[in-house]
Amino acid sequence: MGAMPNPSSFFLTTPIFYVNDAPHIGHAYTEVAADVLARWHRQAGDDTWFLTGTDEHGQKILRTATANGVHPQEWADRLVESAWKPLLDTINISNDDFIRTTEKRHEEGVAKFLQKLYDDGHVYAGEFEALYCVGCEEFKPKSEIVDGEGAFVGEKVCAIHSKPLELLQEKNYFFKMSAFQDRLLALYEERPDFVQPASARNEVIAFVQQGLEDLSISRTSFDWGIPIPWDDAHVTYVWFDALLNYVTAIGYGQDDAEFDRRWPASHLVGKDILRFHAVIWPAMLMAAGLEVPDHVFAHGWLLVGGEKMSKSKLTGIAPSEVTDTFGSDAFRYYFMRAISFGHDGSFSWEDLAARYQAELANGFGNLASRVLAMNAKYFEGRVPAAGTETAADAEIRELAASVAVRADEKIETFAIHEAIAAIWELVDALNGYITEQAPWALAKDPANDERLQTVLNTATEGLRVLAELLEPVVPQATAKLWSALGAEEALGALEGQPIREAGRWGRLPAGTQQHPLAVLFPRIETEEKGK
Repeated sequence: MGAMPNPSSFFLTTPIFYVNDAPHIGHAYTEVAADVLARWHRQAGDDTWFLTGTDEHGQKILRTATANGVHPQEWADRLVESAWKPLLDTINISNDDFIRTTEKRHEEGVAKFLQKLYDDGHVYAGEFEALYCVGCEEFKPKSEIVDGEGAFVGEKVCAIHSKPLELLQEKNYFFKMSAFQDRLLALYEERPDFVQPASARNEVIAFVQQGLEDLSISRTSFDWGIPIPWDDAHVTYVWFDALLNYVTAIGYGQDDAEFDRRWPASHLVGKDILRFHAVIWPAMLMAAGLEVPDHVFAHGWLLVGGEKMSKSKLTGIAPSEVTDTFGSDAFRYYFMRAISFGHDGSFSWEDLAARYQAELANGFGNLASRVLAMNAKYFEGRVPAAGTETAADAEIRELAASVAVRADEKIETFAIHEAIAAIWELVDALNGYITEQAPWALAKDPANDERLQTVLNTATEGLRVLAELLEPVVPQATAKLWSALGAEEALGALEGQPIREAGRWGRLPAGTQQHPLAVLFPRIETEEKGK
């Protein structure tokens, strides 16, 4: 084995997205969650690496490309450049790498991994016949095979796609997954946080306890895939190939130093692909003598009108439909705040518009503009010096320290919505503080000058804390605020501020020259949305 694991390493992945579909807000939801976590850890000084990418092999892509009269590689190239990479810009994603399963580094890594499993006796040849869903790219377990209705009466259909299953009969290679059943159950037992949340963990344990079958890992009926290294009449099963992106992207079999620095990872996945990540993937890693991941976190589905979004049902909403009106910050904030991470959540235009107005524009945006305007009006645009602290001021100072600690603890457990809720306590408290202290009233009498300075110093320092803590969530708004606070000159770049120390009071020096603040969350006329 290589070097000791890097204690401050934080390697985070999203699932790699299947290029056959156009991105909808469900895909963007996973990307934003990963981005918030990655930005937080980077700002904390952890050795962070954030990976995303695309899954480009398999029968579904071959069929779609053929139907469109192009080679599957050309089809994939077109979709990656026109749809998937632009998505990352639309929602302001800070990924460190983007892996495509058609890249040489990936194909070579997959061949090395497979050869090792074969050489070590974890793979054998066998005959196979089973019902396959091309939509899932999976031989379906009995629990997900149902009787067809309507046009498909008398046929067996996939419980997820409601489309007929195909009976595939092939000679192929099998991975001896059944041999890892006990080791997997021991893993879930010894590391209760390996699969999260608890509902996902219980589901995985129940599945493995029913007994694991060996996994067919090759196909001979089509050729759009990575050849099996010892038998090129076969291509690698698309899921076996896709899961390996998490290690091929960080140098598996090619750059041991990089691999040792990054691995193991935390994986964010949608709950529909939980089994692949929490059962098949750790078994593959055990067979190859590699460490299993740190965490597999399964988030819920985004529901629109009570239904899971899908391409086939045309319920997918393109992320740009939201960002064109509300901007990427509001997109990021809404999905991270309004939905309990790990549970299903409903999207509605009404809720988005209401939260935008109440929480972002009135709550945070208005707070920032009021404080900076009063510093400009009463103190020539400089941060006033604090005088004697009262109980009300101390309360804000202590709350700032408390929310910074609590938010970081919540991020550690992937509870992004709770981290934001903690930070928002400070937004609400500062708004209440300004109302109660009424600096505009204090300003009417020069005798209150020291008190006025203390109140506005407290409020300004509170904004500094908020800018640091909210940077991972709303990076555009916080960059504008940071610059207006004069913090760029006084403290350096916002991304460079140690986020775990954000609550340390008194970092923005008195006398710091401030600048005009651009509107953080402009008013939006939502009538024309009509949704």
